[in-house]
Amino acid sequence: MFTGIIKSLGTINKVQKNEFQLRFEICASKDIFDTTNIGDSVSVNGVCLTAINKVKDKNILFFDVVDETLQKTNFKLLTNLEKVNLETPLKMSDGLDGHIVQGHVDTIGTIINNELIDENWLLEIKIDKKWMKYCILKGSIAIDGISLTIAKINEDYDDEYGSISMSIIPHTLENTNLQFKNRKDTVNIETDFFAKYIEKLLPKKEENE
Repeated sequence: MFTGIIKSLGTINKVQKNEFQLRFEICASKDIFDTTNIGDSVSVNGVCLTAINKVKDKNILFFDVVDETLQKTNFKLLTNLEKVNLETPLKMSDGLDGHIVQGHVDTIGTIINNELIDENWLLEIKIDKKWMKYCILKGSIAIDGISLTIAKINEDYDDEYGSISMSIIPHTLENTNLQFKNRKDTVNIETDFFAKYIEKLLPKKEENE
């Protein structure tokens, strides 16, 4: 479990492909590297991965990514030297500064705008309409693992997609991979899991109602 408060940026050192999965070598900051043991979880761009190995002299962590994760995330698009958001798991003694993030990505979104508008940095992302029901005005959402607050919702961006907009403070922009993102780039999205639980608990409507 994570909070969506990014601890540092990592760099993809190498991507190895095989028939069933990818293996990422990620150069991490010293604090992330030192506190991560083999078998520990790390959020990489919002995806909970398990560290399978580490190389001390270069602060490199190794992660395997299985096919199911590749299908639900933008990991198959990551390349060498790309910057990724890293966060270690929430400890019981930690404060919850962001919101509860599970590291289970729901879908991939596409950036429509990522620019300075009227002295505010605006990030706008289009999302498949099936996930819009979990997006709540002033509610939380994780974008590439970053805990953000939804400032605007457009349910009907086009026939297939809605869109959400978030205002980004300078600190978040400077300390996450959002500073490198451009229009048409993809991001991993995890909607607020509380909305999913509420939906599960509510009685289902009959199809013919």
